[in-house]
Amino acid sequence: MPPRNAPASIRDPIWGTIRLDATAARIADTPAFQRLRYIRQLGLAHLVYPGATHTRFAHALGVYHLVSTALRALRERDADSVPDRVWRAAKLVPYAGLLHDIGHYPFSHALDDLRGEDHPGDHEAVGAHFLESSGVREALAELGPGATAEIGALIRGESTAPLRGLVHGSLDMDKMDYLQRDARSCGVPYGEVDVERLLQGLVMLRDPESGAFEVGVGEKAVSALESLLFAKYQMFRNVYWHHAVRAGTVLCARIVNDAVAAGLVGGRELAGPTDDELLHLIGRRAEVRGGPVAERIRRRWLPALRGRRLPKRAAELTAADLAGRNLPPWIDAPGPERRALEDQIAAGLSLQPGEVVIDFPYKPAMFQLDLLVRRRSGRAERLGKAGIPGVIDLPRVARELYRTSRVLRVFTFEKRSLSSDEVLDLVTQTA
Repeated sequence: MPPRNAPASIRDPIWGTIRLDATAARIADTPAFQRLRYIRQLGLAHLVYPGATHTRFAHALGVYHLVSTALRALRERDADSVPDRVWRAAKLVPYAGLLHDIGHYPFSHALDDLRGEDHPGDHEAVGAHFLESSGVREALAELGPGATAEIGALIRGESTAPLRGLVHGSLDMDKMDYLQRDARSCGVPYGEVDVERLLQGLVMLRDPESGAFEVGVGEKAVSALESLLFAKYQMFRNVYWHHAVRAGTVLCARIVNDAVAAGLVGGRELAGPTDDELLHLIGRRAEVRGGPVAERIRRRWLPALRGRRLPKRAAELTAADLAGRNLPPWIDAPGPERRALEDQIAAGLSLQPGEVVIDFPYKPAMFQLDLLVRRRSGRAERLGKAGIPGVIDLPRVARELYRTSRVLRVFTFEKRSLSSDEVLDLVTQTA
């Protein structure tokens, strides 16, 4: 990195030259931010798509670039119609974009669902710890008192700043970057989004109810918004929730979850390591402490993950298979009820406890839409759950895309098979 107070230019394969101002360069040079170089953006997806080794570090730089670009475009377009106080409140937004993943766990979102008494929460909550680290605090000092707290609020979606939507919302720059970056790295055509058209279509609008300014989009750019929605659907269906990606993800999560339950690592220890550091830590502790769980992790599960000997699909149920079925509320997240059912299935298949995993990916905000649209008449209307009659019915489409993209799978650590009816009977009987 350049001298501490100098701006920096970085070449990026997606956006070309990314220019960091002096504050952003100082942030990027901190140990907390450099840690993101060693956390893969897509976790275990590289086991399926070998090019998916790009990192949270590169993604964070891309988000900073897009937020800065969007701010410049908005100021050029709306400078005369928006009060100066709105632009003054925007000075921290690019740094929130840069730091939005500062608290990310290893292995992307594989560990997001793990919970326990000492678990620090999701990666946005963990980010507060890293924002208070000495390096980041020093890098942000010149922004004035309260800057760190406001940046944290922007990251968590708790800020009232008019331009908060560029960091956390339906049109945030996080989505714009990761869809393009992930698709390019995986070598697939699905994530292409008309980013330029979306940036051109951004406008500052007054909420008709509160009168407060926020980021919206012009009606002419709605087609680009549709491209964003369908790009997300294609990427979730073909990359993020690909069956082998999910197999690697559930194996990694099972290793970490059982390591925490067995006391090999504490929940709070999950927030600091990089991908490789965490696996090494678990393996070393398992070797030292011993016991049945530690031996299973050290001798079977860790070598299987490193050697890409992934769990097998014993059953797979699509949205059509699940239509009209009453599923238990705990089926889509790890917990004692689901683990009991998994171990019941394992016993019936002559497998050890822990060697069956039910996987039903859950991300209800995946297609969430809540933003203002400037109609051709100039009137601002909110695009929410009901859509905008006569203009766009994206929310209904979004809900259907989410439903059809989810697949309930049963993975077994040794090859076994179950019929769809068997799985449905087991799952629905517990509902």
